[in-house]
Amino acid sequence: MDTHTPHGARAARVAEDLRLLVGKLKRRLREQSDGGDLTPSQTAVLLRLEKHGPATASALARAEAMRPQSMGRIITVLESHGLIAGTPDPADGRQTLLALTDTCREWLARGRAARQDWLCTAITTHLDAHEQDELLAAVALLRRVIGE
Repeated sequence: MDTHTPHGARAARVAEDLRLLVGKLKRRLREQSDGGDLTPSQTAVLLRLEKHGPATASALARAEAMRPQSMGRIITVLESHGLIAGTPDPADGRQTLLALTDTCREWLARGRAARQDWLCTAITTHLDAHEQDELLAAVALLRRVIGE
């Protein structure tokens, strides 16, 4: 991007402002639910299991681009918190399939609901109907930016 043209300079300003704002929004949303003491890597494993279903420790390590030993430590913590549990792999009894527990699924749902409630309240409290329409239009533009 050529930041020396007016169009490029404006795009660079928008990109920086948006990046900083999205970071603040993510932090505010994280504050709204009990994230426990989980690290970003532990959270990523939970979200991967939620999205893709049960997986072996080695598959999770490959998917998260980490060493099996590091994944082993993450799995130990998540199991000790009752968030994941292992069962024998029906295709290969030597392997263990890890999956989210019902407790974890409920915890994730409560966290999402808390973040949704906070954001909805913030939007209705701080923005009038016209501004909410503008925000909706901005969301549509952001979807285009990320190729969705």
